[in-house]
Amino acid sequence: MQEQLDDIRRKALDELAQISNVGDLDEWRVNHLGRNGSLTTVLRQVGSLAPDERKEAGANGNKTKTLLETSLEKRTEEITNLVLEEKLKNDRIDVTLPGTPLMQGRMHPTMQTIQEITNAFVAMGFQILEGPEVEWDYYNFEALNIPPGHPARDMWNTFWVDYEDKDGNRPMLLRTHTSPMQVRTMENREPPVRVVIPGRCYRYEATDATHESSFFQIEGLTVGEGITFADLKGTLYEFARRIFGMDRQIRFRCDYFPFVEPGVDMSIDCFNCQGKGCRVCSSTGWIEIMGAGMVHPEVLRRVGYDPEKYTGFAFGMGPERIAMLRHGIEDIRLFYSNDIRFLQQF
Repeated sequence: MQEQLDDIRRKALDELAQISNVGDLDEWRVNHLGRNGSLTTVLRQVGSLAPDERKEAGANGNKTKTLLETSLEKRTEEITNLVLEEKLKNDRIDVTLPGTPLMQGRMHPTMQTIQEITNAFVAMGFQILEGPEVEWDYYNFEALNIPPGHPARDMWNTFWVDYEDKDGNRPMLLRTHTSPMQVRTMENREPPVRVVIPGRCYRYEATDATHESSFFQIEGLTVGEGITFADLKGTLYEFARRIFGMDRQIRFRCDYFPFVEPGVDMSIDCFNCQGKGCRVCSSTGWIEIMGAGMVHPEVLRRVGYDPEKYTGFAFGMGPERIAMLRHGIEDIRLFYSNDIRFLQQF
């Protein structure tokens, strides 16, 4: 029996040394230490031995069993550590390497321009306000001195909202400019008023390189006692210097807007050719950037202001146009094409 035990021990330990995965360890345990394993089969024969041999055979059998169990535990630990080391090796990262850069969003060029424009006016004491994009006909037209049937309405092709009042009128629309907020502001506060109003506007018209059906506009309004055209010129001159550079020259020419009197368009000398004439300024040396004028007395009267006591000026500009001028962009549709190649430049 001792020879059998020695043979089992030698064979089992040799097999155990060759095992390299946990699954085979369990199979080894069943083959040698299980209920029908090689060692268990031999130990069942101890009871049939003579009394003087039984004690020694039992002791040797238990010693062999203990050796195999201890060897199994040790080999299991070794294989587990090897598997763990291999996993750590495969999953290892170099923490000293720079991380993978993430794509970082940025502000849309139109929003960048709006922020720069409004910041310029905030520095001059203006307050930023916003208003509704779905507007009443009264605020979009009538309160701005453009009654029904007035020819000036032809200047704004309009998206009307599917709504009719009891008389069959359609008094709601997508606002065509941010000027309605000027009236709303004056209705709810006493002079002095000094606000700048950015927002999206809508006009029902064909799109081309310089026109879009949806675009942004920035309006400004100042009302108080003793406000003159000189205040308008000084304010807009300072704005142009802040946005386009300290050496800009300004030109005002008469123009018509129903809600101001007198009305002007404001131009700056071309920053590309310094007023000599080029493609950017259509060889005129000047670039128109906004319309402006003194608030019409009828507009003041409608909101309850006394035009004999209060005066004011208003102005309006398109931030997309400002951005196009500053960055040499030739087509306004690029702002809304969602072309990442274009947007990533800003």
